[in-house]
Amino acid sequence: MTVTFLGTGTSTGIPFIGSNHPVCLSKDFRDKRLRSSIRIDIEKKTFIIDCGPDFRQQMINSNCKKIDAIFFTHEHSDHTAGLDDIRPFCFRDGKIPIYAHQRVINNLSTRFSYIFKEDDKYPGSPSIKTNLIEPNKPIVHSGIQVVPINYLHAKLQVFGYRINNFAYITDLKTINNIELDKLKGLDVLVLNCIRIKEHFSHLNLKEALDLISIIKPKKTYLTHISHLLGFHEEVSKTLPEDVFLSYDGLTLNIS
Repeated sequence: MTVTFLGTGTSTGIPFIGSNHPVCLSKDFRDKRLRSSIRIDIEKKTFIIDCGPDFRQQMINSNCKKIDAIFFTHEHSDHTAGLDDIRPFCFRDGKIPIYAHQRVINNLSTRFSYIFKEDDKYPGSPSIKTNLIEPNKPIVHSGIQVVPINYLHAKLQVFGYRINNFAYITDLKTINNIELDKLKGLDVLVLNCIRIKEHFSHLNLKEALDLISIIKPKKTYLTHISHLLGFHEEVSKTLPEDVFLSYDGLTLNIS
């Protein structure tokens, strides 16, 4: 399995528009972050988790040729606003399966009503096949099992996902012990970490490290990062030896 970080930034991306913050002015390519999303290539299938407003550029940057399924964590725009840009894949391959909570499907069907329209649909619109995710019910797509992880982003329900010994968790603030048990025995965990100072709906650095110490994955990569976390190079030096900052374009090979 190969995991590619398509974007590792928070909802504003880095640089933050109009900001003179030193991280926003950094020349280090690792400090330039598109909105958070990953690509998973497994058994000749390509899965995308979240397609935000930078989706088109992320597909070009990663030279993505096909998508077999898209899994949504939740409905916030930095995770969903690129849905229209799946059109080129639909033109070639037909309907793209999407997986999400019923609430997220309802939200998308309002915001992108022309995509969900069944009658008299505009010919250039994306074509999708919706699949509902239920807590505690694994998904099987093309023989590949995907386990949803259920947690809260402030008061909003969000799904993370586990495939084999890899898990992707973003926009987490609180999680119960039942869901934590689903994250045991991981080789690689991807976990959100927005900044140093505490945040009302995201883990800060201390909270992320505390949670990692409970889950105990072999390696962890932090994502959904804002400029307020600091410079990639400087922050990396302060992390435990098995915890790393992700960056756009980073690729992991996971056995």
